[in-house]
Amino acid sequence: METTYDVKVYKIYVYKGTRKSSYTVRWEVAGKRWREQFDTVALAEGFRSGLITATGKGEAFVIGTGLPVSHRSKSAAVSWYAFAVEYVDARWTQLGGNSRKNLAKTLTATTIALLRARPAQFEPVAVRTALREWAFNANRRGTAPEDVATILRWVERNSLPVSTWEDPGKVDEVLRAIDTRLDGKQAAAWSRKRHRRILNVVMKHAIRRRVLRTNPLPKGKEATAVAKTTNAVDKRSLMNPDQAAALLDWIRRRPRGGKRLHAFFVTLYYCGLRPEEAVAMRGKDVSLPALGVADQWCELLIHTATPEVGKQWTDTGKIHEERDLKGRAEGETRTVPGHPALTRVLRQHIADEALQPGDLLFQGETGGVLAGSVIRRAWRSAREAVLAPHVLESPTGRRVYDNRHTRLTKWLNDGVPPAQVADWAGNSVPVLLATYARCVDGQLPDLKRRLEAAGDLPEPPPAG
Repeated sequence: METTYDVKVYKIYVYKGTRKSSYTVRWEVAGKRWREQFDTVALAEGFRSGLITATGKGEAFVIGTGLPVSHRSKSAAVSWYAFAVEYVDARWTQLGGNSRKNLAKTLTATTIALLRARPAQFEPVAVRTALREWAFNANRRGTAPEDVATILRWVERNSLPVSTWEDPGKVDEVLRAIDTRLDGKQAAAWSRKRHRRILNVVMKHAIRRRVLRTNPLPKGKEATAVAKTTNAVDKRSLMNPDQAAALLDWIRRRPRGGKRLHAFFVTLYYCGLRPEEAVAMRGKDVSLPALGVADQWCELLIHTATPEVGKQWTDTGKIHEERDLKGRAEGETRTVPGHPALTRVLRQHIADEALQPGDLLFQGETGGVLAGSVIRRAWRSAREAVLAPHVLESPTGRRVYDNRHTRLTKWLNDGVPPAQVADWAGNSVPVLLATYARCVDGQLPDLKRRLEAAGDLPEPPPAG
């Protein structure tokens, strides 16, 4: 705890508003200005008097809090572990399954970094599991087995107080710890950024609860320089038509469930859906044109997402969580046109599976939601069977999600207006352009012709 005697206390600043007035005590500790606002002049004068009394007694001030050493903050009486558990309970019902899981991961790494001693009597993996899967899971904490409860009691006894965050040196130490993987290497930029985003929300909660006075995490350039990330798609991940056709054909010929999976992947490829949106579709969400009409484009209604988050993180105890579309208002839907090639595949798929309007469009072998593990395994096997070794090692089509990236990029390259692509994709136009601008290609010759058609500067008149 770093302290100083360099303290200056200023006069109270009075703000007289139309409805109410406020009284702000201002003081400076080691060159840093502090402010505390009060509703009455009596409260403000009492607080200011305490600061002046401390300086008169020659008492040191804590640089991290701006307060005299004798002013023990509420954070000194609360352990980090107890506060973290309380925060999880306060936020649990407001969070989706994936957000709950990410919160538990961040708090686990932070709590381990804020222990007084290393838990030598327990295996490190057991401590991490106890915290992530039980302590920071409001649904399971009360049913933790005895061996887990023993670990959590030890953590509670050995957790440092929240006031530890008031020490800048300790803050740096904790951030270094959560930015480091178990193998000692630095975590990915997205992971580091997610940890900081979650911790910033936790600190704001601590300030609202008056456990901390200020947010101790780095701000401004110091914060953003730690983990620079980009949302732009890597062009190397996009598939050309020959690669996509070969992958989809291999899946179609797969002995076990090949035709069902083929219909699923063709839908991703032609409509640019997120996988969690496709697995949530029902038979009634597909509008197929009548046979024999000239326009054979179909239309898909997208209204729900069913991400796979793990049964321990959902309130229903199911692996999948049903929720509204990403980035859309509650109950909002969107429609996406389907190429005639997709119309043929879906028409045959619905007939082969004898699907009813209320049935899931893409089902697992037992009729339930198509499992993410099945989807990923099929796609991985297709890449290994179809792609040349050097392409297999590259990012080309490495993720199932790359079907969506490939389709959205193709729409943009084919000249579909960005606003229309954003509507079909379920993105905003700024997000769409930030994500795919680097992938737009092949339009330069046409743009050059348009610019040339605009003409050059007129020739100046000949000199007199």
